Amino acid sequence: MTIQLSVFTVATPELHPEELAAAARKAGLQGIEWRCKDTPAAVGQEKPSFWGNNLATVPQSADAGVLARFRSAAEKEGLKSISLTPYLQAGDLEGTEQVLAAARELGADYIRLGVHGYDRSRPFGELFGLQRIYLREASGLCRQYGVKGLIETHHGTIAPSASAAIRLCEGLDADAVGVLYDPGNMVHEGYENHRMGMEMLGPYLAHVHMKNAGWTSTADADGSVRWNSGWTGMKGGVVRWREVVSDLVAVGYDGFIGVEDFSGQYSSPEMLEQYSRYMRELLETSGAASGA
Repeated sequence: MTIQLSVFTVATPELHPEELAAAARKAGLQGIEWRCKDTPAAVGQEKPSFWGNNLATVPQSADAGVLARFRSAAEKEGLKSISLTPYLQAGDLEGTEQVLAAARELGADYIRLGVHGYDRSRPFGELFGLQRIYLREASGLCRQYGVKGLIETHHGTIAPSASAAIRLCEGLDADAVGVLYDPGNMVHEGYENHRMGMEMLGPYLAHVHMKNAGWTSTADADGSVRWNSGWTGMKGGVVRWREVVSDLVAVGYDGFIGVEDFSGQYSSPEMLEQYSRYMRELLETSGAASGA
């Protein structure tokens, strides 16, 4: 079994596509997951940041020439563009098809699909029904374009956990729709025993994000404790990545683990080096090979 390493470019905001690809290759990674979002002109004048002026972001409105630049940046360094990862709204089939077409042009295997948020303003049952309609329709588009659509385990949505995600996917073609499993997000909301979650997902387990998060407390005026979650370094949070990697090996996972570190602990090139060394150590001790 071979587990390969990749980077989601949301975590490397100060690197242009060619710089990012060169740094990823130097660190020993095999794949790139390109952030996909149109950047307003005003934001493009700001200092690089994760979710603002991110310099390795594919515009959702990118034409063939722009897509060729990103594809070439990866291929020049011997890397695969594994995913085009947008911020789609659930139900936006026009946007979904636009991203699927771009992903096919890029040579990517995956896109990220939209998932309804949950903020107590609308009943879960209503959102669940709408989400299922969207996923059924999106799965048809995914088959048409030959690109798998992934829903991510993410706090603040109706899919914060593996068990919630599998309910959304049940009965759909696992070759067309899958789950991006993100233990770091599940620190904020949605934690379940990792191996159990992976076993529940079965063939829908398609991709994994690697980051970490932790909890701190403050006291309210009445003396009660308020707990707040936030991002940490890869080794400094709640997620025990040694255990997660061991669980991935145990369930026979054969895909990418993609770094999405938001701690700001290192520059992007150094973060990639640290990630690669750490993951290779964990994969070796877990008895799994990492891609060359």
